[in-house]
Amino acid sequence: LADNPSLRALYLDAEADSGYVRDQNVFADGITIEDDMAVLIGYDTGASLTYHLTAYSPWEGYRVMFNGSHGRLELEVEEASWTRPAARVGSIKGSVHGDLAAETAGEARIMLRRQWQPPERVTVPEFDHAGHGGADQRMLAALLDGNPDQATDRATADDGLLALLPGLAANESFRTGRPVDVAKLLDA
Repeated sequence: LADNPSLRALYLDAEADSGYVRDQNVFADGITIEDDMAVLIGYDTGASLTYHLTAYSPWEGYRVMFNGSHGRLELEVEEASWTRPAARVGSIKGSVHGDLAAETAGEARIMLRRQWQPPERVTVPEFDHAGHGGADQRMLAALLDGNPDQATDRATADDGLLALLPGLAANESFRTGRPVDVAKLLDA
């Protein structure tokens, strides 16, 4: 962090103001962050969601799958196909998480698997890897460019709370070893 001026300003120089100390030893005594976890969520509608996080993987990205009565939709976003050990990299693909995207930046793939039909690969347009696929710039423009009507589908504070609930419930379940009723968290 100290070697990169933008990351140093964003994190190290702001520690006194924010209280957030980013560059810590994750293997030190007292560190309780989960490096591998699985969560199962059951909804009142009968739908279910499974989530698995591996925080030490040699590649960076995510996979999302939706299974329904008519088939399956799969999204795979490969932010980095592999990671070099502590080496500075240059890139023509923009930035990821405030730093340069690695030359190993991957791609996004979508596969549609309809019931009883061959799978179809959906073409994903080439995208700028900068700031979460360009979303950071669009969000900042919508919020700060003087035209608040540009963002028509803004999340509310209630939406934010609902988005946090699965993580809060997962952490409570890790702590207690028991299932958590999210409705009870809302009452707290």
